[in-house]
Order: sequence, then structure tokens, then C-alpha cells
Amino acid sequence: MDVTARKSLPDPANKAAFVEAMFDRIAPRYDLLNRICTFNLDQRWRRRAVKLAEIKRHDTVLDLGCGTGDLAEMAAASGARVIGVDPSAGMLSGMKLRGIDARALRADAGCLPLPDNTASVVLSGFALRNFVSIESVFAEITRVLAPGGRIVIIEVDEPTFPPLRWLHDFHFRRIVPAIGRMVSDAEAYRYLPESTVYLPNPREMKTLMERVGWSDIRRIPLFGGVAQILFARRQQSI
Repeated sequence: MDVTARKSLPDPANKAAFVEAMFDRIAPRYDLLNRICTFNLDQRWRRRAVKLAEIKRHDTVLDLGCGTGDLAEMAAASGARVIGVDPSAGMLSGMKLRGIDARALRADAGCLPLPDNTASVVLSGFALRNFVSIESVFAEITRVLAPGGRIVIIEVDEPTFPPLRWLHDFHFRRIVPAIGRMVSDAEAYRYLPESTVYLPNPREMKTLMERVGWSDIRRIPLFGGVAQILFARRQQSI
């Protein structure tokens, strides 16, 4: 689908700057809106993702698109070394204010200022569709992740069951923007539902993950398919 046909989506050349400025604006009420708009299910999904990652004390965990640090906080509770990466200074300030035991790194997920094989686990929560190039980010994850390392990504999805798909579409594309307009930022909460157009379909996503050298790929639907967890490992040799 042509993303430029959607008025709430930025021109591809301006997407990085648009997304950074947007998250700076919504950072103060981002957590509140997440809880309201998902009926607090987002926290349950994050806990499931962290459990799936099997994080141990000796792990180094990268949280890409960390926002205000929900996943980073859960990972740090396991005693691991955690690095939260986000291009938004506002989001990283929110993480610092929460006192989360994680290093805050302001950076583009597609060009990380980190050495090869830095991490043993990479997490990402609802950030995939905000990256300029998903393939570039996946390639960068492969570079910074040690062989055998785990990747766990949470992202929105669309149910396949028609009645549930209709309800989800109504909530995500009508109710969420209305709440966002009242509580936070109208432009941002128009963009967030529409940004699903950036996501590859499941078959394309699997092909992309295999292409960058990931294996043991699993896709786990959440709550009837309104969201999904993607799990993979970096192959021992590429």
C-alpha cells in the first residue's frame, strides 16, 4: 500500500525526524495512554516477551525503541545489564525519571554505536513500524547480537476472525485517536494506527528474518491477534 496516500503518515524521507519529534511530544503521557488504550494488556504482553527471552544475570540486553523503559525495567529485574536505545530524548528522560537500572542510549536502531556481538538478547516493544527501514534494523541487530542470541519483538497485528477484526479496527482507528486527541496529541494518535501499513505481512516478515541470519523463528498471536510476539535466534554462523 502507498504510505504517502495516508495523510497522517510522513514522507519517507522525513520519517525519522517526524517520529523523533512525535515521541518527544507524547512522552509525558505515553505510559498513561498505553494503559488506557490497551486496557493494561500491554504490560501483560511485555511480561510474556521478557519471559520468552529467558533473561539471566549474565545477559546483556538491548531494548530497541525503549520508550520510557517498560521492557528495560522488566529485563533489569532479572539482574541483566540493560541498554535502552531510543532516538527520542523525551522518552529517554522518562526512563531516567523512573529510576530504571539501565543505560540510556540515544541512537537510531538502524545504526547503533555499539561493537559487534555486544548483546545476548534484543527486545523491542511496539517500535518496529516506527523504524525507517525494518530490514536495516534487523541487519544491525544481527551485527550487535552474539551468535545464538535471542530476539523478542512485540508489535501490533490484525485479527483474522472478521467480527474481532471489525471491533479491533474500530477501537484502534477510531477510539484510540479520539482518546489521544483528548489526553495527549492528535497528530501522533492519528499516525500510530495508520503506521501499521509499514509492517510486512507474516510471510514477508519471516522471509526478512531468515535473510538476515535468524533461525528458530516463531510468531505468537496475542489476544486473538490484536498484537503479536516475534521470536528468533541469531544463527551460530552466518
